Amino acid sequence: MNNQNENKEEKNKNKKLLLSLLVLVLLIALITVGIVYFTKVKGEEDDKTLAYTDLIKEMSYGNIEKIEMTTGSTQVKVKMKNEEEEKTAIVPDTEAFIELVQTKVAEGNEIELIQKPRSFFAQLPSIIISFLPTAIMLALFIMIFKMQGLGEKGKVYDDTQRKTKVKFDDVAGLDEEKEELIEIVDFLKRPEKFAKMGAKIPKGVLLYGKPGTGKTLIAKAIAGEADVPFISMSGSEFIEMFAGLGASRVRKLFEKARKLAPCIVFIDEIDAIGSRRTSNSGAETENNQTLNQLLVEMDGFSSEETIIVLAATNRPEMLDKALLRPGRFDRQITIPTPDLKGRLEILKIHTKDKKLSEDVNLESIAEDTAGFTGAELANILNEAAIIATKNKHDGIENQDVEEAVKKVTVGLEKRQRVISDKDKKLTAYHEAGHAVVSQYLPTQTNVKEVSIIPRGVAGGYTMYKSDEDKYYISKTEMQEKLIALLGGRAAEKLVLDDISTGASNDIEVATQVAKDMVTKYGMSDTLGPIDFQGKEPYEMQMFGEGIGDKIGQEVKQLIDTAYRDAQTLLQEHRDKLDAIAQALLEKEKINEEDFKKFFEA
Repeated sequence: MNNQNENKEEKNKNKKLLLSLLVLVLLIALITVGIVYFTKVKGEEDDKTLAYTDLIKEMSYGNIEKIEMTTGSTQVKVKMKNEEEEKTAIVPDTEAFIELVQTKVAEGNEIELIQKPRSFFAQLPSIIISFLPTAIMLALFIMIFKMQGLGEKGKVYDDTQRKTKVKFDDVAGLDEEKEELIEIVDFLKRPEKFAKMGAKIPKGVLLYGKPGTGKTLIAKAIAGEADVPFISMSGSEFIEMFAGLGASRVRKLFEKARKLAPCIVFIDEIDAIGSRRTSNSGAETENNQTLNQLLVEMDGFSSEETIIVLAATNRPEMLDKALLRPGRFDRQITIPTPDLKGRLEILKIHTKDKKLSEDVNLESIAEDTAGFTGAELANILNEAAIIATKNKHDGIENQDVEEAVKKVTVGLEKRQRVISDKDKKLTAYHEAGHAVVSQYLPTQTNVKEVSIIPRGVAGGYTMYKSDEDKYYISKTEMQEKLIALLGGRAAEKLVLDDISTGASNDIEVATQVAKDMVTKYGMSDTLGPIDFQGKEPYEMQMFGEGIGDKIGQEVKQLIDTAYRDAQTLLQEHRDKLDAIAQALLEKEKINEEDFKKFFEA
């Protein structure tokens, strides 16, 4: 039986065992409660009770004919003279009560004392109650033991039988990164040629980048390419509420790796166990132990053990520095968002199984999606296929792709939402303000579409052409971005002499941009090129008293200046603002071609 089926069957067996144990404990508890409750109810139903003090009095008066007792029970049955029905009484001490009855008999009272042995069913509640804590502790011990055992197995892929069919050819836009990883696969296949040159295999490779850039995909491609076992686990699988289990699972994982060497160990989302160690207690102590064990295991590789640890994260800044030093994760590979060429290759891969119309231009889509990750591009094409199916098109058309881009980036279009004329006018001038201001800012991209049809949480939107891959942004460009962001609020104030909550997101983004300019990029003429971001209060003190106030003043000055510039631009081009707003009120949407016509005259 192959490794996959063994893992699956073992996992199912563990689940069934744990479930059986839980059912057993629950069943024992229910039976105990039921018996105790039944016994209690049965006793309560018998209203023929006699208080112990009254029983003693009746015995002294000679009114008791027979007393029937059960061994080990404090409940007795009493037959009174001249009464047909028996009564029950509770005695505090059975042995003392028997001596008392015998004394009364010796004194001349005719009392028949009957002692009956206790039946098994009568003893059952106390037996179960006494055994219940032991049963629960035993079940918990077995559960913890099995939970520890669950960490022994990661998903194992080998060359002959594997779950993934992903190859390096299926990974687009990461040519240099693939070369690095192909080299590692080659080392695992033919280690002798590297050994001749005196080269040592890297112990670990860390892949980091934004979510959706293809970190896990390229790891799966290794599973498809390598002729060696590939053990895959997620960082969250090591974390448990029971102390020591995380470290135990790390040991079990690397024990398996040593048995399967040469092999690759892949830990996805390693930041779950690789975060910086702290001196705190509780769950963080458990994380520290797990990380320490991982460090020990990576240091313990001998030269004969060909094991490579491959890990992925989108938060490298969270990782402990000890994990990143040479000898552990020797190589750190950034998985970036794809460039124009990469996006085109990704689109080609994801359209292989899709039916495209002739008007779909993948190069144009790649140009308009700068900054998109591979996962986002795949999502856009999938949404386009769904939209084309709903519209009963023979294939995916260009308009389906454009609608998918808007749906993914802005939100679902809501044509049925009822909007008042006042709100429509406000939205029209707000979006027209963004568009007009952007048109007169040299560094801002061209307007692709302006709409006052609600999408998602937005009442309207202004979409720009993102046809350029930018790796650096200048100060001028960031200043003009602030102006474009505040163009909507400036238009509201200029035309309606009022402002609304519609600019809340614009203000949030603008504030963050201005803050980054001052604290992160050192673009303040007053404060200079200093990084203030993320500094502790004691670190900020070295820059002088009231540095926080100075930073706030610089951020406010950038925002105020941008707002004034936006108002000035709109005042100078008020005719364009009114014309575009009026067109939006009539058509609800203006495309790129129609927008350009307003500025041709």
